[in-house]
Amino acid sequence: MIPRYTRPEMGTLWSQENRYRKWLEVELAVCEVRAERGEIPWEDWLVIKERANFDPRRVEEIEEVTKHDVIAFITNVAEFVGAPARFIHEGLTSSDVLDTSFALLLVEASDILLKDIDLLMKALKTQAFRWKDLIMIGRSHGVHAEPITLGLKFALWYEEMKRNRERLWNARESIRVGKISGAVGTYASIDPEVERDVCEKLGLKPDPISTQIIQRDRHAEFFSTLAIIGCTVEKIAVEIRHLQRTEVREAEEYFAPGQKGSSAMPHKRNPIGCENLSGLARILRANALAAMENVALWHERDISHSSVERIIGPDSTILLDYMLNRLTNIIENLTVYPENIARNLALTGGLFNSQRVMLALTQKGLPRNDAYELVQRNAMKVWQEGGQLKERLMDDPDVMKYLSLEELEGLFDLRFYARHVETIFSRVFGKTSQ
Repeated sequence: MIPRYTRPEMGTLWSQENRYRKWLEVELAVCEVRAERGEIPWEDWLVIKERANFDPRRVEEIEEVTKHDVIAFITNVAEFVGAPARFIHEGLTSSDVLDTSFALLLVEASDILLKDIDLLMKALKTQAFRWKDLIMIGRSHGVHAEPITLGLKFALWYEEMKRNRERLWNARESIRVGKISGAVGTYASIDPEVERDVCEKLGLKPDPISTQIIQRDRHAEFFSTLAIIGCTVEKIAVEIRHLQRTEVREAEEYFAPGQKGSSAMPHKRNPIGCENLSGLARILRANALAAMENVALWHERDISHSSVERIIGPDSTILLDYMLNRLTNIIENLTVYPENIARNLALTGGLFNSQRVMLALTQKGLPRNDAYELVQRNAMKVWQEGGQLKERLMDDPDVMKYLSLEELEGLFDLRFYARHVETIFSRVFGKTSQ
């Protein structure tokens, strides 16, 4: 079964109605704390608690006149509450509500993304253990290097996503702060203890110091973290795209019955999912840059960050939610071709054993540079004329005077390259099987 690429709750989270709902949650938390402190008559608080509501369409109507969204919202809430509404927003500035509610939204979005990462890590772990012992050629500069196992690729990605999960948790904690400190952050019209208690009710931490806003270095860290996670998604996608190339074809995205790869060429099976992810990662990086641009504001605040965040807040979190779910789907359904992996492993006639032979010669007392030249001259013949490196070496008396035939045969044993895979897996996954 192919899952949805996005969680419905992420889209709902950023709806205009839910945004207003978070504003109301902040306003009510302030009123409740102030009522508990005796600053709002208890009977008035009960009325506020019972009646407080809003009508999104009415808020928009009022905003057409006021040109101020928070004032329009408070005005509409007052229409529901009546006289006790005079206590709503008392001593606050708009950013007390906007920034604190934005924190609530980002925390909830983070929790959804953390679940996404967990699902991706589960898929990566499954594939890592499935292909743990399948030896394949490793590549550097796109050129055959030495053998690895396919499972190691998935284990590498798993470990990187583990770091990303920690990064996201730390970024979540960085933006999990509220601010109820008034016009320029001095608490001139509200007690700092109100902020403390309100944040506790909302599951936030009070910002130790703010101006009219929570400082945007916190948000820059958060959106940069989303971009870094996107970089890992792209990294995995690019590797799969390379593995799907016709000349390689060691793995490819699942191609469903009835799927079409090209309007012109019926034979095409393209890595469109991974290409899509590569492109979307660029948007996350661009949004991270926009968040960095928001850090430097005029004096105690200006409003230039606000319009940016109305875009990058929902866009980056919804986008990463989509990317993580789509990549999980690709990993779970990845088609692997062991026969092509074996074919490519044999493609260069055993050239990847060159280092083993060179080291064996140095262990026999030959200077490293001389050993390098001996092996390289035989390797170049294989590159240029074909054949097998082992046979070329067997025919070279300058090599064979140092190595016996049995020793040379042993240097071409593939199992040598996978002998520490279990150790690597235990480092990544712990002392446990799948």
